[in-house]
Amino acid sequence: MSTQDKSTATQNESGNAGSPEVTASRIREGLPFPLGASWDGLGVNFAIFSANATKVELCLFDSAGEVELERIELPEYTDEIFHGYLPDAHPGQVYGYRVYGPYDPKNGHRFNHNKLLIDPYAKQLVGELKWSEALFGYTIGHPDDDLSFDERDSAPFVPKCKVIDPAYTWGREQRVDVPWDKTIFYETHTRGFTMRHPSVPDEVKGTFAGLMVDDVIKHIKGLGVTSIELLPIHAFVNDQHLLEKGMTNYWGYNTLAFFAPDPRYLAHGKISEFKEMVAHMHHANLEVILDVVYNHTAEGNERGPTLSMRGIDNASYYRLMPDDKRYYINDSGTGNTLDLSHPCVLQMVTDSLRYWATEMHVDGFRFDLATILGRYHDGFSERHSFLVACRQDPVLRSVKLIAEPWDCGPGGYQVGNFAPGWAEWNDKFRDNIRAFWKGDEGQLADFANRMTASGNLFNQRGRRPYASVNFITAHDGFTLHDLVSYNEKHNEDNDENNQDGSNDNRSWNCGVEGPTDDPEINALRLRQMRNFFSTLILAQGTPMVVAGDEFARTQHGNNNAYCQDSEIGWVNWDLDEDGKALLAFVKRLIKLRQSYPILRRSRFLVGDYNEELGVKDVTWLSPSGEEMTIEQWEDPNGRCLGMLMDGRAQETGIRRRGSEATLLLVVNSHHDGVNFTLPEVPEGLNWTSLIDTNQPEIDGKDQFEFGSEYTVTPRSLLLFELQKAPQA
Repeated sequence: MSTQDKSTATQNESGNAGSPEVTASRIREGLPFPLGASWDGLGVNFAIFSANATKVELCLFDSAGEVELERIELPEYTDEIFHGYLPDAHPGQVYGYRVYGPYDPKNGHRFNHNKLLIDPYAKQLVGELKWSEALFGYTIGHPDDDLSFDERDSAPFVPKCKVIDPAYTWGREQRVDVPWDKTIFYETHTRGFTMRHPSVPDEVKGTFAGLMVDDVIKHIKGLGVTSIELLPIHAFVNDQHLLEKGMTNYWGYNTLAFFAPDPRYLAHGKISEFKEMVAHMHHANLEVILDVVYNHTAEGNERGPTLSMRGIDNASYYRLMPDDKRYYINDSGTGNTLDLSHPCVLQMVTDSLRYWATEMHVDGFRFDLATILGRYHDGFSERHSFLVACRQDPVLRSVKLIAEPWDCGPGGYQVGNFAPGWAEWNDKFRDNIRAFWKGDEGQLADFANRMTASGNLFNQRGRRPYASVNFITAHDGFTLHDLVSYNEKHNEDNDENNQDGSNDNRSWNCGVEGPTDDPEINALRLRQMRNFFSTLILAQGTPMVVAGDEFARTQHGNNNAYCQDSEIGWVNWDLDEDGKALLAFVKRLIKLRQSYPILRRSRFLVGDYNEELGVKDVTWLSPSGEEMTIEQWEDPNGRCLGMLMDGRAQETGIRRRGSEATLLLVVNSHHDGVNFTLPEVPEGLNWTSLIDTNQPEIDGKDQFEFGSEYTVTPRSLLLFELQKAPQA
């Protein structure tokens, strides 16, 4: 008997779990839209896409998702959508699908009706994944490997879907629309941010409810950031090999359902908890940005489990090798890649984004490995249907869209190449600024580019400086404290022999690896952290701060804490005096940025002389106070320069003189002090010191005349404002 014959025989033997007469009397034709399970107040419409299936059964479960009560064949098939309507179903109904069709992996088909499948449009999941060989569509250990067919029922081991009532009273909640030029992202993890917070009750630690606690929001708001960016909150899977080692997929970049929040983040099991959290953030005038993973799913490669899309229509949802569709294209590095060139997969992703934006009131999205989302079979295109859909969609074009502009596939690095309307993570800012403050040679020209929003990459087609999302650290890599405390990664706790995580950290331990009692080294580390923060906050572009960096959080040298749902990965709120001092300094920096529009211009600073206005928007100065020469730019030993931002330069495209403050930024990454001559100023004006990272408590009252020499401490940053000289 062939594999397909066995499949058909099993189907005939199993039948429906309920009475055929009852089933026939209950089910109605329903509609092919909207996809998913939709309650209309009277009943529930079920609709699921599959271009290649032959039959779909709706499986109903008890409220705990433990007992399968009934199987009902969806009666209609319209435009590749199976659908049916149950007039007596209601919110709270737990369900899943069994999908029939050919099991022919060599041609891309992996249907196996013995596997209960999660609705890709499920709005809530109940239960958790329990790893079992029954989850796999093939028989593990079989001589034919993934070409074999497994007949075990997976229902006891997979999460189930739950029908929800979408109604929610938002009350006086209003959307937050922070202008891009004022935006400062604050990247954090829903669980890790509150697990050790002293004000968060134990029963809501690590949940959306924990983020609503007043002291939590007070800290975020008091820091001065505008937009909290949450690492993935879509329902995700803990990898089996991690669970076997006592760890988890802590970061959550292993999505199982694109419409459902992960049940672990719901303290009381209600979807409304996420909405309440958003409402609290909006009340504090904070945006909520979601880090989303639409490039792959948790089903892995050909040897992965059959949990949802693989069993619904593998050939449509995933990009398969064209010469052998048994295997998956792996541009994500995780085993599979979603095929967003397929119209129904594109629809699913854009439907998901619209759902989170409209129903859940999310303010924007950061797209993990976004190059994949713009990749056709022949490579990346900024005119990919997904990128175009986001730009023209009336909902999506009005929220913040941020790309991580790289992936693991050929031609995957695309920084600066996304279309207008998109912002992008700028890893060149991270790498160049780290190298500069580390003291590497030949960094001045790159430093200047990064401080002006990487105009060499983004100043095209009317894109604005805020398109460059600048960051020194992110969830992936060293924390800021560890960046200045370790030369090498220390990931032994991940149980991978320290082979995981990046080796290219451009970090410097300031003389000793790890913790030390040496006061000079600790003082230098603190100054370096102030240097990094000052560079990040004072640079043109959009800054992104990582939660905990503002008070020197450490992961003890672990630069890949993806599996550390532990004190390594959690934010430690027990601040020492150095942490409190750094926090105060960061608050001052952010307040300065928001107070001086010239630090967040919506036009690129290009350094051209405007003859009509008689000014340059930015002038680069050598330590002599004179404009930098070509030779000085090319000097590999150059480590000190000044950035003069003239407030008289035009602020917009209108030809008129600006009226902003004039600022002078001076940096020195040399191990020696440098005497910097302050540049000429109009009569009656002096230079007033606002920031000196060697003197973090500076009060901003010290003034210096034209021609004064200011000794720039080794490895430090200064900011001056042009102000009126005091009256004699």
